[in-house]
Amino acid sequence: MYTQSITRTHRTAFILLIDGSGSMTEEILFRGRRTTKAEAVASITNALIFELIERARRNDGVRDYYDIAVLTYSGNDEVYSLLPDNREMISVAELAAREVTMRREVIECHLPDGSTSLREIPTPAWVFPEAAGQTPMHQALDQACEIAEAWCRRPEHAESFPPTIFNITDGEATDCDEEELRAVCERIRALRTCDGNVLLINIHIAAGDSQQAVFFPSEEEAAYPNRYASLLYACSSPMPEVFNEAIREAKGPGAMPPFRGMSYNASAEQLIAMLNIGSISVKTE
Repeated sequence: MYTQSITRTHRTAFILLIDGSGSMTEEILFRGRRTTKAEAVASITNALIFELIERARRNDGVRDYYDIAVLTYSGNDEVYSLLPDNREMISVAELAAREVTMRREVIECHLPDGSTSLREIPTPAWVFPEAAGQTPMHQALDQACEIAEAWCRRPEHAESFPPTIFNITDGEATDCDEEELRAVCERIRALRTCDGNVLLINIHIAAGDSQQAVFFPSEEEAAYPNRYASLLYACSSPMPEVFNEAIREAKGPGAMPPFRGMSYNASAEQLIAMLNIGSISVKTE
C-alpha cells in the first residue's frame, strides 16, 4: 500500500481547499513579518504549486505526473476554482504552460552572521488572497470528494498513488455540524485506488487558545484540550508509513508513528513542512 511511484502512466492528484472567509483578514506572524492569514495561505499555496511544477520538470519539459485542483470556499456558501479559466482540475504540464502573473513577495533571509533580513523577490502567483463571508467547509469537502471520486474511477488511475487533499482553514465550518463534517471526511477517506485510500490532511492556521501546537500528531499527542483540534484529528487521515521518515525529520527523532495528517496552532514553518511532506516526498520516476 502507498508504494506506487508517480509516473506518466501512474499519475496522482493534489486537491487544495483554501478557506477564503472573512476571518482570513486577521494578521499572523509569517516569515518574519506581520501579514494577513489570506496573504500567508496564498503565498504557501503558490510556493507549493511551483514546487509541484518543478518536481515534474525534466530535460524534455514538465511531465504529466499529476493533476491539480485548487478550490476556495467563502462568501455565501460559495466554492469555486482558482485555476485558469475556472477549470476544476488541470494537469501539471498544462498548468506549467499557462502564462502566470508575477508578484513581489517579501521573504525572510538568514545571513552568515546568524541574523535575518527581509528581502523582496518576484514570485509566480496562481492564487491571490481572498477573505469574505462565511466558511462553507462542508460544501468544499463535498465537492473535493466528487472530484477525487471521479479521478479514482478512471481506469488509467486504478493502480496510481491515491489523491491527496489539503484543507487549509482558520475556523470552523458554518454550513454543517460536527457529525456532518465527520461524515463527509469519512466519505473522502473511504475513496481509494489499488494503492491505498485518498489522503485528507486538515490544516488549521489560526493561533489557538493554547501555545501548544499539534503537528502530524501521534495518538498520544491528540489528547489536546481543544474541541476543534480533536475534531480535526478524527477527520484526518492516518499518514502512510512512506511518510514516517520525513515527518520524524520535521518533528524530531523522538516522534513516534503512526501520525495523523493534521495540524492545529502550528507555526508557519511547520505549515510549510506539512505541505511539502504531504505532497512532494512521494518518489517520482
